[in-house]
Amino acid sequence: MHDTIAFEQRGIPGAVIITQAFTKAAEFQFRAKGMPTHPYVVLPHPISNLSTPDMQTLTAQYVAQVVRHLTA
Repeated sequence: MHDTIAFEQRGIPGAVIITQAFTKAAEFQFRAKGMPTHPYVVLPHPISNLSTPDMQTLTAQYVAQVVRHLTA
C-alpha cells in the first residue's frame, strides 16, 4: 500500500488489492498519508487457503476493477 501511495504521489498509477479483513487498516493508512479517497480493490477473506486454480478464478473476477484503478 505504501508503495502504491508513493507511486500515485509521483503521478504513476497504482492499484491496492486487499482482503476484506484489512479494509479498516487500508482506510487508516490512506487517511494518514493524505489520500482518504484513494480507491482499492477488496477480495474476500481469507485467500491464503485457496488452491492456485481457485485463486486464478477469484482474481479473474477483479481484473476489470484493477484496470479501472490503473487507468482512471
